[in-house]
Amino acid sequence: MAAIDELNSEHQVIEQMLRVLRVLAHRLRLNAAVLPGHVDSMLEFFEVFVDQCHHGKEEEHLFPALEAVGVRNQGGPLEALAGEHRRGRELVAEMRAAVARRATDPVGGGLAFAAAAEEYQALMLFHMDKESGMLFAAADIRLSKETDRDLSAAFARLERERIGDGVHQRLHAAFDQLRTLYLG
Repeated sequence: MAAIDELNSEHQVIEQMLRVLRVLAHRLRLNAAVLPGHVDSMLEFFEVFVDQCHHGKEEEHLFPALEAVGVRNQGGPLEALAGEHRRGRELVAEMRAAVARRATDPVGGGLAFAAAAEEYQALMLFHMDKESGMLFAAADIRLSKETDRDLSAAFARLERERIGDGVHQRLHAAFDQLRTLYLG
């Protein structure tokens, strides 16, 4: 399914940025120098690409399509996955607050950032593993080719209307730069 392939492809990019996060969090924990623009770019990636774009596609389009073919939401896997999305948002907000705290408390801010970053990374890796192993497999089995086409169109519309022209490309460029700088 093209829609599921797109989400899986996004998971691969997110996994790479989580590796960058691990490196930056380690540096901040040690109170080592990190360019603020790098942290801001990474957090914007998590806020816009991961949450608004990727999670938006899932929550607004994939989850309802799966619920329509019998996948349980309330008390089921869709509700649990949406709860993990919410927790991810909270952790990114904690990382943002820790970055601001570093201005007056570099050590405490760095430690707070690292703690939130470690929880976010663990959560997201666990979450994406569940989606790829369970949810996306269910979508491949239960959703029709027509639904796949509808989802792909809805995903493109979401990116265009909510994210805007050029933002996706700018975030990918920032990702490529950070990946090269911190992962080699």
